Amino acid sequence: MIGFLRGRLAAKHPPVLLVDVGGVGYEVEAPMSTFYGLPAVGAEVTLHTHLVVREDAHVLFGFGTERERSLFRELIKVSGVGPRIALAILSGVSVDEFHRCVEADDVASLVRVPGIGRKTAERLVIEMRDRLKGLAAPVAGSLPGAAAGAQASPQAEAFSALVALGYKPAEVTRLLQKVDASATSTEEMIRHALRAAAG
Repeated sequence: MIGFLRGRLAAKHPPVLLVDVGGVGYEVEAPMSTFYGLPAVGAEVTLHTHLVVREDAHVLFGFGTERERSLFRELIKVSGVGPRIALAILSGVSVDEFHRCVEADDVASLVRVPGIGRKTAERLVIEMRDRLKGLAAPVAGSLPGAAAGAQASPQAEAFSALVALGYKPAEVTRLLQKVDASATSTEEMIRHALRAAAG
């Protein structure tokens, strides 16, 4: 198991990162919550990781904090919730917001996440109630640096990222039309679009 990666951030195209660790490029899939805290391309980055081994691929998932990874690991234990849906949940709501949804039986907020139907949301609320108590507390020293602007065509990157998270292309187009004009980077556009989807 690969527990963490520390290296140079070679590229970021939501939801995929490329991290250069001693000359080896690791492709890592990350939730948008992690993307928001990434430093600029070329800077050093540390990610907590989780490796998913399938018959056809080994997929490495990366997280800016231990809490995100812990929640991801608990989510994929729930029946009907695979890594893709867990990533979508972490992209749509923060760890603290997910805690609130579970504690308040707020199924409606979870259903707004792409890929989550009502039955899955209800199962999450029931099954995660006890598991959340054991999740890691906030850890100091998460990702260094603030989010940096995308290199080219932020709108196109935001579109690709939202489709990868499970939104339909027509829905993504509608969400991006609602994005505030002040949002110029890929990360800001995605954040605004996810807020619009949650509203």
